Amino acid sequence: MAKTIVVIPTYNEIASIATVIERIHLTTAETHVLIVDDNSPDGTGRLADELAAADERVHVLHRTEKNGLGAAYGAGFAWALARDYDYVVEMDADGSHQPEELPRLIGLLDGGADMGIGTRWIPGGTIVNWPLHRKLISRAGTFYSRVLLRSRLHDLTSGYRGFRADALRAVDFGRVDSQGYCFQIEMAWQFERSGARVGEFPITFIERAEGVSKMSTGIVVEALTKVTLWGLASAVGRAPEPLPLRADVAR
Repeated sequence: MAKTIVVIPTYNEIASIATVIERIHLTTAETHVLIVDDNSPDGTGRLADELAAADERVHVLHRTEKNGLGAAYGAGFAWALARDYDYVVEMDADGSHQPEELPRLIGLLDGGADMGIGTRWIPGGTIVNWPLHRKLISRAGTFYSRVLLRSRLHDLTSGYRGFRADALRAVDFGRVDSQGYCFQIEMAWQFERSGARVGEFPITFIERAEGVSKMSTGIVVEALTKVTLWGLASAVGRAPEPLPLRADVAR
């Protein structure tokens, strides 16, 4: 069985993190979890340490500042790759991603995908507790990104995804400078452009019941600005070079 770790960035997630980890282990008992905590003032980091002390499958990486989702995932990925995991998975800490769907993601990687994405916008995908305007904004943003980036992927902003370690190890994170949800767009687009095999599966996304959403105007502006610039650059043949995936990874 592939050695798998789920990387979960946290900032003020004390109300949900223990339950998410419990559900992960009820679903896939051998999966490890890495909590990447950005010095949460609500005590999430202390709780994470307690959970790790009680369970050898749980690990904690403390960061001293909150400087973006991309930086948190980059640090978590580096930690996981240094410890020879086969698969590295992303998942939110707030319960919006369902741990019970983890076997389907692992199945994509077992089947040869270099990257698997849990997708809300394909048949079988569902969103729970979002008002209509949130769905319209998300669909419009996804459509805009797909058109400008000429992507065939259906959910470029999804944060429920997994990677084969060999493919992730080939990424030069010094060239991935996006933060917020734009990090997810950039990674998916660059994997797709690099010739890696990317698979999708439908997920049920449930709006968080605890805590406060991390979405902000700055995150939206960053994503719109960068997607527009990347799309325009691609149109004139000046898109950024694809991520340097090795020949045995690219297909």
